[in-house]
This record gives sequence, structure tokens and C-alpha cells, in this order.
Amino acid sequence: MANIIGVSSCPAGIAHTYMAAESIEKAGKRLGHTVKMETQGAAGAENALSARDIENADVVVIAADVTVDEARFEGMRIVRVSVGEAIRGAESVIEKAVE
Repeated sequence: MANIIGVSSCPAGIAHTYMAAESIEKAGKRLGHTVKMETQGAAGAENALSARDIENADVVVIAADVTVDEARFEGMRIVRVSVGEAIRGAESVIEKAVE
């Protein structure tokens, strides 16, 4: 199974940022994957991805409606989706990430 990391962020940085992260984490775990999502909300980055998290990841999911700095993920497979897509179709996002 895959080791998935990601970042979620929306313009307001309040509810939808956290809903997207939670949806991706739950869907990934339901499908047998390891998932860690960093949220970049109104309070700044929470559940920040460590260098080890990034090094051990198979794929990165960016669930964002704003620009996310992807420099730390250089050379990695990145799947980009909207926050709404992550909330409404998290299992599809995970399936796309691990295909």
C-alpha cells in the first residue's frame, strides 16, 4: 500500500481546509494506505510534514484552492485537486494518487 502525504488549503483557511484533509486521510486509511495531511489554514501550518514524512512518501496530494509552495516536493509525483473535490470525492482522489 502507498504512503501518501499532502497539503490542504483554501482561501479562508477555516473549515474547508480541515474538511479536505480529514476526508483524504479517512479515505486513504479505508483503502489501506498511510496518509498524513498538513493543513495550511488561518492559524498557519498545522500537522506539518517533516523531512522524513516527505522522504518516505510515495505520492503527494495537494488539495487546495490557493497556491501552495511545492518546492519541498520537487521530483515527487503530485496529484492536484480542489478542496471541494477532496471533500466530495476523496476515495477517487486516493485512487488517482496511487494508480
